Amino acid sequence: MLNQLRLDHANMARMLHVLQLKQKTLAQGERPNFKLMREVVDHILAYMDGFAAPLERVCVERLQKDAPEHAEVTEAIAAEYLQLKPRLARLSDDIDMILMDNVLPMDRFADDLKSYLEAHRAYLRQERETLFPLIDRYFDSDEMEALRQALPEGAEKELERLQLAYPELYAELRGAEVPEL
Repeated sequence: MLNQLRLDHANMARMLHVLQLKQKTLAQGERPNFKLMREVVDHILAYMDGFAAPLERVCVERLQKDAPEHAEVTEAIAAEYLQLKPRLARLSDDIDMILMDNVLPMDRFADDLKSYLEAHRAYLRQERETLFPLIDRYFDSDEMEALRQALPEGAEKELERLQLAYPELYAELRGAEVPEL
């Protein structure tokens, strides 16, 4: 299960890298592929709702019970995660405005995107450096199974649906490296 979390982590890093490339295009004064950006943002939002949030909740609850001395750290990580979604939702709304040819200051959008990317990468670093070692240390096989069971029913089918729904994203991801966080 921890290997699956690490794989998901690497895939999220790839998606953030795709968004970073588009942000750099914006910063250079060029127009990126906003349709692809829409696909990435939709995918991340769906992942957050359907997969990451339930797993995060189980991890934090179990660690608070099994390792109360780390409660402050796990709560801080969970709070960081909760702050990502509204930021991404705002970016999603801005992309909608752009795709509908509404006027939006591109410098502000580029700054908001950059800020979101920095925050999400910081969160991933916290997961990798703090949360994963705690899971590895404190979760026994039963708790790992409970973590696996925390995935929503039909999670695998949802992943397949997302892959079919966002073919341009997956074409781009195939060429993306796993960036250092």
